[in-house]
Amino acid sequence: MVRVGVHVSIAGSLDLAVDRAREAGCDVFQMFSRNPRGWGFKPLSDDDCNSYRGKIKATGLIPVDHMPYLPNLASPKPEIYGKSVSALKDELERCGKLGIPYLVTHLGHHLGDGISGGRERVINALNTALGDSDPGVMLLLENTAGEKNSVGSSFEHIRGIIDGLESSQRIGICLDTCHAFAAGYELRTEDGISSTLDQFEEHIGTKKLRIVHLNDTKGDRGSNLDRHEHIGMGFIGEEGFRRILHHPVFSHLPLVCETPVDDRRDDTGNIAKVRELAG
Repeated sequence: MVRVGVHVSIAGSLDLAVDRAREAGCDVFQMFSRNPRGWGFKPLSDDDCNSYRGKIKATGLIPVDHMPYLPNLASPKPEIYGKSVSALKDELERCGKLGIPYLVTHLGHHLGDGISGGRERVINALNTALGDSDPGVMLLLENTAGEKNSVGSSFEHIRGIIDGLESSQRIGICLDTCHAFAAGYELRTEDGISSTLDQFEEHIGTKKLRIVHLNDTKGDRGSNLDRHEHIGMGFIGEEGFRRILHHPVFSHLPLVCETPVDDRRDDTGNIAKVRELAG
């Protein structure tokens, strides 16, 4: 049976995210453990951790944390880079305290000084943060849409990062369908999905694939446009997602929708559409 959910808010307190996920009908959910648009954060109290862990145990939901927006692990700017590495280390520690098994991170943007330099900074950042954090948390690298100066839009580039890590056993992958499609990988046809996963297996290995960000896209294949759309309403379309959801690699993975909430459909509607297409 498909395991699907959405990104939920922590407004009020962390444990309320679990309530919101349950109310939306999630099997798995993603959240930010702190304000995603700032550098500062409130330390976790014992009460925070106990309440959150208690609700996770009671509901059986699978929690996933996501890094805030500001950190850029590929930045050539020393101040931003240093703060980004510290933020990653802190977030790994927060996941350990909350009992969250996975932390998803974007790989950042090199800001025009070249992919090799950006990739080297990402490798150093990951080695530093993983070496100083809770070993029970797996860090998931998320593929990018191939937007300007981005790091990690191809499976080959992600492999190059993994090869430079000292603790690669603590690294997994979060595959975003919108990003992969926008970067040029075909996900609409059976042959396209098989080819994409064959490339993933060759360069990374599907055993490292732990979470899927299941998002349709407002941009066509190869557009490099990172704009999410409701499931089935974008360029991948309903038939594309039906094929994705029936593929044995995807059908056994936790799926998180990062789709819009508007007058066309809400989170509950996207969860229902995924279950319908997985049929």
